[in-house]
Amino acid sequence: MKGSRPQQAALSSDTDMSKTAATRAVIESMVDGLNDHRIADIGDFFSESFRWMGNQGCGTKQGLKEFQSHWQEPFQAAFSNKVCIDEARLYMGEWAAAFGRQEAIHSGVFMGVEPTGHKVEIRYMDFWKVMDGKICDNWVMVDFPHVLSQLGVDVFNGKGWEAFDRGEEQPHE
Repeated sequence: MKGSRPQQAALSSDTDMSKTAATRAVIESMVDGLNDHRIADIGDFFSESFRWMGNQGCGTKQGLKEFQSHWQEPFQAAFSNKVCIDEARLYMGEWAAAFGRQEAIHSGVFMGVEPTGHKVEIRYMDFWKVMDGKICDNWVMVDFPHVLSQLGVDVFNGKGWEAFDRGEEQPHE
């Protein structure tokens, strides 16, 4: 790309690096809270007005109440014995990021799929902004196509690009 460049990393450019340890403490406590399946008091970690911004299929939740009723409750109804395992975490001032997986049992209806009783892996990535000791923004990517694949549903209808990984010709339409 020649010429002018778009501004990069605008949201994190002025982070206060002295807040790294405090951010880490909030995130580590929050993940413990999620592993304890806390819903009613999850506000210990999230501000009342925080934004949870998920990928397609997950939706966007505005505020703590929506997060509880439109994410935590249905998610825990669909998946029991859930444990969150962050494989890596990064901290920078008021920012934190992680990727990992949840392991759970598919014990309730999930996106129209009746309970199978199968153990599933739910891969994710999170980016958090922490202010005043609480998460105020959370950008999330949850790999729902991978979850559905484990339940026998191919959301790509055989047209996923995994075929390229195996050296197969990709079907064209």
